[in-house]
Amino acid sequence: MDLGKGLYVMILPVIVISTVSGAQKEPARLAPLALEPLPVGAITAEGWLQRQLRIQADGLSGNLEKFWPDIKDSGWIGGKAEGWERAPYWLDGMVPLAWILNDDTLKADVKRWMDYIIGHQHGDGWLGPRKSEGYRDLDPWPQFVILKALRQYHEATAAARVIPAMLKNVRCIDSVLRETPLFDWGKYRWMDLVITLHWLYEMTGEAWLLDVAAHAHEQGFNWRDHFENFKYPEKMNAKDCILDTHVVNNAMAVKAPAAWYRQSRDAAEAAALDTILNTLDNYHGQITGILTGDEHYAGLSPSQGTELCAVVEYMFSLENTIAILGRADLADRLERIAFNALPGTFSPDMWAHQYVQQANQVVCRVSEDRVYTNNGPDANLFGLEPNYGCCTANMHQGWPKFSAHCWMRMPSKALGMPVGLAAVAYAPCRLNTEVNGKPVRVRVETDYPFRDTVRVTVTGDGEFPVAFRVPGWTQNATLQIGDEAAVSVTPGTFHTLSRTWQGDTVVTLRFPMTATVERRFNDSAAVSRGPLVYSLRIGAEWKPLRGEAPHNDFEVLPTTPWNYALELDAAKPEASFRFEEAPIGANPFDPATPPLRAYVKGKLLPGWDIEHNAAAPPPQSPVTSTEPVTELELIPYGCAKLRITEFPVLDQ
Repeated sequence: MDLGKGLYVMILPVIVISTVSGAQKEPARLAPLALEPLPVGAITAEGWLQRQLRIQADGLSGNLEKFWPDIKDSGWIGGKAEGWERAPYWLDGMVPLAWILNDDTLKADVKRWMDYIIGHQHGDGWLGPRKSEGYRDLDPWPQFVILKALRQYHEATAAARVIPAMLKNVRCIDSVLRETPLFDWGKYRWMDLVITLHWLYEMTGEAWLLDVAAHAHEQGFNWRDHFENFKYPEKMNAKDCILDTHVVNNAMAVKAPAAWYRQSRDAAEAAALDTILNTLDNYHGQITGILTGDEHYAGLSPSQGTELCAVVEYMFSLENTIAILGRADLADRLERIAFNALPGTFSPDMWAHQYVQQANQVVCRVSEDRVYTNNGPDANLFGLEPNYGCCTANMHQGWPKFSAHCWMRMPSKALGMPVGLAAVAYAPCRLNTEVNGKPVRVRVETDYPFRDTVRVTVTGDGEFPVAFRVPGWTQNATLQIGDEAAVSVTPGTFHTLSRTWQGDTVVTLRFPMTATVERRFNDSAAVSRGPLVYSLRIGAEWKPLRGEAPHNDFEVLPTTPWNYALELDAAKPEASFRFEEAPIGANPFDPATPPLRAYVKGKLLPGWDIEHNAAAPPPQSPVTSTEPVTELELIPYGCAKLRITEFPVLDQ
């Protein structure tokens, strides 16, 4: 059986029972997950992924509590600094980072925080600081985030007091919702509470948790209606911005249909996901799989920005939605975001990040005259907390949660089928788990996405299925077991091997990567190969602006021309690119040592210049230029901290 869209179609008639509205008096069993996420710690990173997580831990993520007041002196541990969302955000990424790296120092740091937070839980269940002892006007939004962190901590440690503390906290949230319905951020982010409540319900069998989920859904913003009756097809005017146009809220909203579908069992809820994705892509989408929002809907121009919080939250939404619906195409998007937009907004050492990144990002400097919808003048600097500190707190979950979701269990026992494993996303890692009560180990050896081959060694005994996702973008993909003849596998599906496994079995997957050219804003051209997007390599001067090393703020200024138009073969534009491999270094997203390069012919386009301290929108293609033809070097988007990604195309 193939998973993916095929499974999605097959499952729905089996598990749809009724639509639930209002608080549930007799809670129905939740619709089963198509794929079950493994507990934090079951997967550990290796190869380039381990090195990337190590860079993160040695950068801001592992050091914020040493010097950044909002963590070091957080109100969540008795300090005088911010006591709202920032410490929970930080912990939400630090828990998986510590256990995926198996880093004892980071684990001890996390334990100290969790011991304090649980040990200082209020008598009524509230966690962390609060402004009053009553329930009126209490903001439950940060509680949603700390519950996510506590869930992961319980998965990693099985600490006995975590679930009782979570249940007590949810009782308090329920009391708050009955007195003060959801408002502001919590109203738009209700699904972050619901996914945790569903997990708690399945852990404990406490039916009242589904009543709380129903209350949160009733009080929350109606994202399905928002996208079915979409009113914002253009870049927002700053004066019209409201919370339903906020980029991070929208990234979180991607998981709303699937989250509520589990409880409602309404097939229309699950189907609403495609309405969300298509609407965001059509009106505000970017080549990296994300949407613009600087900090609200900003249209299709590649010079508009996308907030880093939205990148990591979009990834988390996809990880949850993949588990619920089992769709392979969502994992394609997850990889595209993870391998491009995520690393593209960090300095190579991960001591600095941007608040917003741009697909066409030719200068990063303080800009009083700026292209953004309503972000400040330093929004695209690389630094400690450019524009606003939320991303400094929230960015940590990106790589660790991606790593934790590379493999899942498949399919659910509730479907009456054997429990097996599914490869959701590809990166070098190890998995230690059990299948049908027997130990199973999996090792993934690969330089994917920089190379096209993935070698998976399954170690275990017994009969169970293992499903391998075949990316939708590949052609002529093959799967080979040991020395057997390779067989073709179908793109856009999970290819399932149901067999009796004995000892070590090596499965080799090959996903041939060919260039594709997508015509985008003003008929500009963007090139991808496999899951990687390619951008013009622009010389960059990193100019320290403020702060102290190693956590300076930097302006990044171009030292080479950027305003080029491409010369493409009109009949076969993808043939215009020549790709070369290079060694994969200690950091594959370092612009100094990119593991891949693409070469293409182009010409300078003198009339294409900077407007509002950003690259002007690419001129409508086709364009003409009298400049000489030159060979341009493109590198992966994640390596290119200054870049052109959408190019005008020369007239033929």
